[in-house]
Amino acid sequence: QLQASGGGLVQAGGSLRLSCAASVRTFGSCAVGWFRQAPGKEREFVTAITWNSGRTAYADSVKGRFTVSRDNAKNTVYLQMNSLKPEDTAVYSCAAKVSGSLILTYNNFDYRGQGTQVTVSS
Repeated sequence: QLQASGGGLVQAGGSLRLSCAASVRTFGSCAVGWFRQAPGKEREFVTAITWNSGRTAYADSVKGRFTVSRDNAKNTVYLQMNSLKPEDTAVYSCAAKVSGSLILTYNNFDYRGQGTQVTVSS
């Protein structure tokens, strides 16, 4: 019900825009989070956005470089990633839950999608 796309191979300093497309009918009422998991590491929080884009949150490691946004008319949330670093290399996935609040913990989401690979070369 959620599908992340837009990943790829990019050089350090480059940019990518990921999309999280949803077939969930209540997506417009959902808080959405982005998470990433690098090989051999635990999944980590990247960013989150409320249903109406009124609030966002970012991991310290991506603040000032990544921007989350959404278009509820298109049932899509975006993750604009600029100034990418090799340490940003991971599988990025999105998750959603009907909620009026920000949700920062992966296991608290009801809908979780397949990820997209982002590889940043040095």
